[in-house]
Amino acid sequence: MLRLLRVLREAGVGTPRSRLFAARPYGLLKPTALGKIPGRFQLHQEALPHLPVPPLQQTLDRYLLALQPIISEEELNHTQELVAEFCKPGGVGERLQKGLERRAKKTENWLSDWWLKTAYLEYRLPVVVHSSPGVVLPKQDFLDRQGQLSETLPVEYLGGKPLCMNQYYQILSSCRIPGPKRDSIVNYAKGKKQSRHITVVHNFQFFELDVYNSDGSPLTTDQLFIQLEKIWNTSLQTNKEPIGILTTNHRNSWAKAYNNLLKDKTNKESVRAIEKSICTVCLDAPMPRVSDDIYKSRVAAQMLHGGGSRWNSGNRWFDKTLQFIIAEDGSCGLVYEHAPSEGPPIVALLDHIVEYTKKPELVRSPMSPLPMPKKLRFNITPEIKTDIEKAKQNLNIMVEDLDVKVMVFHQFGKAFPKSENISPDAFIQLALQLAYYRMYGHACATYESASLRMFRLGRTDTIRSTSVQSLKFVQSMDSPDKSDQEKADLLRRAAQAHREYTDMAIRGNAIDRHLLGLKLQAIEDLVSMPELFMDTAYAVAMHFNLSTSQVPAKTDCVMCFGPVVPDGYGICYNPMDEHINFAISAFNSCADTNAAQMAHYLEKALLDMRILLQSTPKSKL
Repeated sequence: MLRLLRVLREAGVGTPRSRLFAARPYGLLKPTALGKIPGRFQLHQEALPHLPVPPLQQTLDRYLLALQPIISEEELNHTQELVAEFCKPGGVGERLQKGLERRAKKTENWLSDWWLKTAYLEYRLPVVVHSSPGVVLPKQDFLDRQGQLSETLPVEYLGGKPLCMNQYYQILSSCRIPGPKRDSIVNYAKGKKQSRHITVVHNFQFFELDVYNSDGSPLTTDQLFIQLEKIWNTSLQTNKEPIGILTTNHRNSWAKAYNNLLKDKTNKESVRAIEKSICTVCLDAPMPRVSDDIYKSRVAAQMLHGGGSRWNSGNRWFDKTLQFIIAEDGSCGLVYEHAPSEGPPIVALLDHIVEYTKKPELVRSPMSPLPMPKKLRFNITPEIKTDIEKAKQNLNIMVEDLDVKVMVFHQFGKAFPKSENISPDAFIQLALQLAYYRMYGHACATYESASLRMFRLGRTDTIRSTSVQSLKFVQSMDSPDKSDQEKADLLRRAAQAHREYTDMAIRGNAIDRHLLGLKLQAIEDLVSMPELFMDTAYAVAMHFNLSTSQVPAKTDCVMCFGPVVPDGYGICYNPMDEHINFAISAFNSCADTNAAQMAHYLEKALLDMRILLQSTPKSKL
């Protein structure tokens, strides 16, 4: 744990921020490519291409194709008429397209600001469960308290290629600030006076831990342990008000409570110290013991929401971008606020940490005594106490509603589809399509995130995994009218179609962000909303019953997040060579969804697809 803190501090402050890249998180970047020469980062960024605005007709044609497997023929005919009207020469579509193209010429990235606002900062549901992903790391066997306070986090290297590095500069020393209609993000890594401390929270009590000596040198591992032990010993009381639980509330409610909280000078100073810190480290109390088969699912829930007001949910500040969680019982992982970054940079940062912790620490600890870490005080007025109680109630409802299942699929990993010349991601996505179809008898809109980091300030677009080809495959799979060879050929065609859509998406030619851009351009131009966006088919297309993401890492971990619709699933996976880690979430309040049942059908789909491929020769499609 202490080496983790040390590398975070060195990556984020006091030394050039480009230290963050020293472990080569992306294979084609030289270790010092962004750090050796001042302005190198800027040169790298400026060399990246701008996100293109796809041709209008191309997007509309692909939109109609994407609708085919998820709406009726009658609805499709109606939408075709709306599309024809939208893209008439000199019509509203053409005007909006030209507006987007003008925006693209005068901005670094025509999408990034809009996306940050619409997807995150203007989203009013709590960040807990609905937005912030968690990461479950392998359990640590702590023999004593020193283990909890000084263990390293075993995360390994994640490869890739040179992409936009902007997100790395948003992760540390940053925080989300609640607002009445729209939140904002503050980033203290960008100022001249950079953060020198982390926040540590134990038993709902927050501490400011300065990670530098007075001469500017970073604290050694031994010094950090001494400081963490001081924090531990002065925060043994378990009856403190869980001030952090306020950050779990609906954003409008939290914004009001935030303004109320900051009226008091002491409270304001404490909140600012949390916001300015490099990151937060949460030293959690042990959760109730559970059987081994559900242990990982319980840890996933702990990373996402802390377990509720009785457990560790108050041991967080959910607006903080990066929070590392280490529990007495060896459970560990992190939760991150999603607005500044996607999952891969978080995983790459963890990889950097591990590379660093493998090196022996050669620095001797100075003999001078260290000051006591500063306890962050809060004055709890009756009004704040009421806000805390309301937040507790709302959070506990969310906690009870979230159904999380971590499944380790042991029968095979990514090596098998590779041996069949099929993309592992496409194979897993088709298994999800098959599992869903077998459960519900129809296909649904499916979201898989695609990185746009080939482009300057790029975030994500959508890989629509439900395709005409995937529907043909899943319909054939249990049909007695199709031979195994026909089924296998349909599987391969569907996998190829997924691969082609993925390539199209990462090159900036997917449809979802373009359609969003056209819609937002209409709002900005104050024109009446085009019929295309008021259509039932558009609502169906944007109702993602399957919200999925592949977050690959070499370490045996898995990311997890909540569903994006009340009757949907959130599914994240990490394909290892010989097994696959899945985290599946659903809401208990929906009678039609069940995470364990989805896991069961997914396992069966993966096995059936393997049997099918093994029993048929590879045909040349």
